[in-house]
Order: sequence, then structure tokens, then C-alpha cells
Amino acid sequence: MILRHAFIPHDNQRLAHVCGALDEHLRTIEAAFDVSIRRRNESFRIEGARRAAERAVAVLQQLHERAAAPIEPAELQLLLVQALQDEGPALRVVQSGETVIEPAGEAPEIVLKTRRAELAGRTRNQVAYLRNILGHDITFGLGPAGTGKTFLAVACAVDALERGSVQRIILTRPAVEAGERLGFLPGDLAQKVDPYLRPLYDALYDLMGMERVAKAFEKGQIEIAPLAFMRGRTLNHAFVILDEAQNTTPEQMKMFLTRIGFGSRAVVTGDTTQVDLPRGQKSGLVDAAQVLRQVRGIAMTRFTAADVVRHPLVARIVEAYDAARPRPVGDRPEA
Repeated sequence: MILRHAFIPHDNQRLAHVCGALDEHLRTIEAAFDVSIRRRNESFRIEGARRAAERAVAVLQQLHERAAAPIEPAELQLLLVQALQDEGPALRVVQSGETVIEPAGEAPEIVLKTRRAELAGRTRNQVAYLRNILGHDITFGLGPAGTGKTFLAVACAVDALERGSVQRIILTRPAVEAGERLGFLPGDLAQKVDPYLRPLYDALYDLMGMERVAKAFEKGQIEIAPLAFMRGRTLNHAFVILDEAQNTTPEQMKMFLTRIGFGSRAVVTGDTTQVDLPRGQKSGLVDAAQVLRQVRGIAMTRFTAADVVRHPLVARIVEAYDAARPRPVGDRPEA
């Protein structure tokens, strides 16, 4: 099918922003929807399957509406994910205001308070994940890389801290190397574990800014530590996130989950297809997903390749690996 669309009146600056440098945005849209796009001045010709062509036109229209300034590739990726899901955003994160729930069609709209101007739950699973975090004391987020498991959990933690519903944020992950042997790392203990925890720092900096994060560390409002440091503690009035949980053992997972105290909320994230434990060692995340699936007060959210909000190629890579190595959800892949 061939669709034609023209932007009237003609505006070279907006058209340049829509197309991107060297038509980079057009090529990205073509790859996402498997269509062909040709342009002459303000007129676009889109060729492909009917539904795909219609989605491509819809994304072009949205880009044109936002094209007063250059459009970042990340913004385009989020629009593509939203279009592929046939859903509008159901969660926004704004700079000011408290968390409120408002009607938005059939589902409420959740607004969080963070430094970031606007953040949307772009897929059905992301929206369910956020609702689970807000409605349960313990939430599991399982799925491939790029689905927003960690970032959205940190956003909820920052919101809870800003509103005063928790007194501190505790972020932890197991110090397990991803299939490599790095040897002894130089420096003191903090410097040794820092490489393992860097993704958590990145999320905090993005949501709060470096200055605000530094002050929160000084006040003890944010703590980042290896999972081994959790033993023996009771975490009251805290928002606790265990990242890369696929690399915990069942014993470590049980130890972590039993640290949760009064007024606390915990989120556990991980990808059961990327276990870096020694061969033969069962993942604590896989074990917990099986053992705790019927426990009241615990929510499980499973993400798929359709929830990936990185480069479209990432979603296709995840799908290709899943197709090449089919297995029941939760099983550890062969090395």
C-alpha cells in the first residue's frame, strides 16, 4: 500500500528536524515499521503494509508537531515504541507537584515528582510495572535489557524520597562479573565495587542531577552497596532496589527479601537470560519467580522485546535470540 502525506504550509526548518541529519529519522522509521519513505519538499510517500504505513504517517505527524527544535534520537525511539504498542503514555514524571492519580481513559494517570521534566510509561507492561510498584510492598521486574526495569524503579524511589514517604533509598546488586575475570581491582572498597554499581549511579544522576545526588549521599538519604553488605540488616522506611538479581543465588535472594522492614518497599529487577553465575548454580531470581508467584503482596511483571525502549535493533536482537533458543520463561539458558 502507498500513502501520501504533505505538511502544509511548507517550513524547511521543521522538515529538517522531522527528517534528521541526512534523513536519519526517516531511516529509523523505515526500519521500525518495515516501510519505504520517499520525500520531495513537504510531500512524503510511504510504501508498505497498510497498518505499518499508517503508523509511519502517525509518527511523522507527531515529529512535525515537536519539530520547533531538533529532535533527539531517544525521543524518536520512544515515539516508535508507543506507536508499535498502539498506546499513549500513561505515566508522566514532572519537575514539581506530588504524586497524584487522575483519570486517563480507563486507567489512572500517575504523575511522579523528580528532577526530570517528563517521563512516560510507553508500553502496557511498563504501566503495569509502575502500578505494581506503587501498590505492592515487593515487586519483581523480569525481562530483557532496555525495557526500563531499573530506571523506572529508581524513578519511583526518587519520587518516594522527595515526597517523604520513605527516609532513604538503598540500591544494591550482586558483584558478579559478566562472563569475564577482571582480577583484583585497585583502590579502597568503594572503588572496587563502583564498576558493578555504575548503572545505578547513572539512573540517579539522570533523575536527580549530580549535585542533588551528592547531597543525598552526604545526608545518608541514598546508599549504594553490594548485596553481600545486606546480611544482618533490617531496612525500615526505605525504598530498596535489587538490580541484576539474576546473578543472586537462592540463598542470597531469600536473605535480601527478609531484610524488608516496616514502611519499606522493595523492587527486584533482572534478566533471566543473562545469568553470569557458575554453571550448575541456580539463579535466585528464577527460583524466587517460581517460589513466590502465589504469595500475596508480591507482584511479578514480565517484560518482552516489545517493551525495549532503546534502539529498535535491540528489540530485534532480543527476538532473534529468543527464537534461536526457545525455552520456558524463567529457565536459565545454556552457556
